[in-house]
Formats: sequence, C-alpha cells, structure tokens
Amino acid sequence: MDQAVLASVPEIFARRVGPARSLAAEADRVARACHAMATRFHRGGRLIVFGNGEAATDAQHISVEFVHPVIVGKRALPSFSLTSDVATITGVAAETDFGDVFAHQLRHLAAPADIALGVSPYGNCVNVLRALETAKGLGLLTIALVGGDGGEIARSPALDHVLTAPSGDPRVTKEVHVTTYHILWELVHVFFEQPGVLDPQVVA
Repeated sequence: MDQAVLASVPEIFARRVGPARSLAAEADRVARACHAMATRFHRGGRLIVFGNGEAATDAQHISVEFVHPVIVGKRALPSFSLTSDVATITGVAAETDFGDVFAHQLRHLAAPADIALGVSPYGNCVNVLRALETAKGLGLLTIALVGGDGGEIARSPALDHVLTAPSGDPRVTKEVHVTTYHILWELVHVFFEQPGVLDPQVVA
C-alpha cells in the first residue's frame, strides 16, 4: 500500500474521535431531549423533520425510522419529512423565497403538540432556523442537530434542545448525526417501554 495513504490513516480516524466523545459526554442532554419527545408523542404529537441537501435525506431517514421501525416489536410513531414534496417546496420557493419552504409548511400542517426537528450541518441554514422559530411560536417542541459551533441555530432562543457535532468536517458531522438520531429513536422507545415514566398509563 502507498506510504502516503498509510500515513493519512491515523489522522482520518483521529478526526472522528473528538466529536464521538463529545456525543457520549452529552448523554444527559440527549436523554432529556428524548424524554421530551416521548412525552409529546404520548400526548398525540407527531415528529416533523427538515433539512437541506444531504440533511434532507437525513430528515427522510429520521422520519421513516420512527414511522416504520426496522426492529420488530417496536411501536410505530407518527412522523413525516418536509423535504419529500418537491412540488410544495418549489411552489413555496417560487412564490416567496427558499428561506420559507419549511416554515410555510409548518404554519399549515403542524399542531402545538408536535415536535419540530431541524438538521443543519453548519448550524446556519436560514430555512431551518426560520422553521424552528416558526415552530416555537406555534407551541411545538423544537430540536436541532447541528455541526461546527452550532451556528445561528444553536444561539437562537427558539430552540428547546440543541445537539451539536463539534466538527468542521461535514463528513464527520454527518456520521455523528446519524448516530445521534439512531440514539434518539432508541431512547424514545426506552421511555415508552418503562411504565410510569411518562404517566401511569404508558405501556410498551
């Protein structure tokens, strides 16, 4: 194998160590977000997810994980992605601007019991931030998965929970986000499977 390739291997792995450890160190923050999500689901809320580019596919991935669990025996929970309808996205963008494509949908589709989850690798996506601010105004639980230093989204008072992958490398951020939303899915189900954690009527 080429020596230059071999020399780069430790650095490639090392680039991922800090962000992964940071996620593990944020276990309490993640658990609190999951408990809040489980509470909303239990009250009849739905998970509404959105993001741009690769994060748009993350939004769809997150949604299908909840509404169609891959693990047999786990309950399906209502969820949908705002990135799936190209006609709606392009229609809204043409009539207003791209910064409103998610917020517009939330204003017409969301209910106060719902959960808004925005994904932004750098934390500065205008349409994700605007949607989260709109969601907060509508009474939704607001959660963001962001990267880098969290950007404008992490600094917004509209966020109830911010989970950050502290990396400037979008590939590493993506990897940490995938792990994070799989943990979100799993812990939400853990809360549902513990009678009395949400209220005495909650059962698996």
